[in-house]
Amino acid sequence: MTAPSPAPIRVDIVSDVVCPWCAIGYLQLAKAAREQSITLDIHWHPFELNPHMAEEGENLFNHLSAKYGITAQQSAQTRAQITQLGQDLGFEFRFSDDMFMWNTFRAHQLIDWAEHQGKAHDLKLALLKAHFTDRRNVSDIDTLCAIAASVGLDADTARVVLENATYADEVRGKQAFWTSKGVQGVPAMIFAGRYGVTGAQGVENYGRILTGIAAGTAA
Repeated sequence: MTAPSPAPIRVDIVSDVVCPWCAIGYLQLAKAAREQSITLDIHWHPFELNPHMAEEGENLFNHLSAKYGITAQQSAQTRAQITQLGQDLGFEFRFSDDMFMWNTFRAHQLIDWAEHQGKAHDLKLALLKAHFTDRRNVSDIDTLCAIAASVGLDADTARVVLENATYADEVRGKQAFWTSKGVQGVPAMIFAGRYGVTGAQGVENYGRILTGIAAGTAA
């Protein structure tokens, strides 16, 4: 008699679509799950790194320099590190000097709508690729509708959702919820509703967390 497959492990991920460490953290987690033959039940939640970012965006280096005080050399070193990590995980980061940081409130509204269509995960990954690989404007309604269509969502409905800000209050409420739970940085991952970690933890650490939960031994 074949043993039943273990139940998927729920992972709530609070993140932003313009956060490179969010992309890396998820990819590390996914690789760890594959290596351990563990199925994940992923739920994405909104976090805006720059909630007051103007709609026209801002040059990435200028933004990071003003926000964190980093130098051009430090920026280049970080980009190289992130690019290599992405390459190792099968994801292409295509940073450039003219790359922009965008306001992501609309993107989060679109993800929230997509969740009701069973497409939030596909859309989230498509938005990460759109920003980091294709360098598209993930604040622009036309661009967002095209990305929605690329994962099988209806572009016309997506436009109505965005133009009417249908899910704006819902997104704000979710952001407030996670902030009230102490989430100040991303990625923040909550495993099985009980175990939380922040930052890209690495494939090995995620593997230990997942196997511990699967075995019922997670602390």
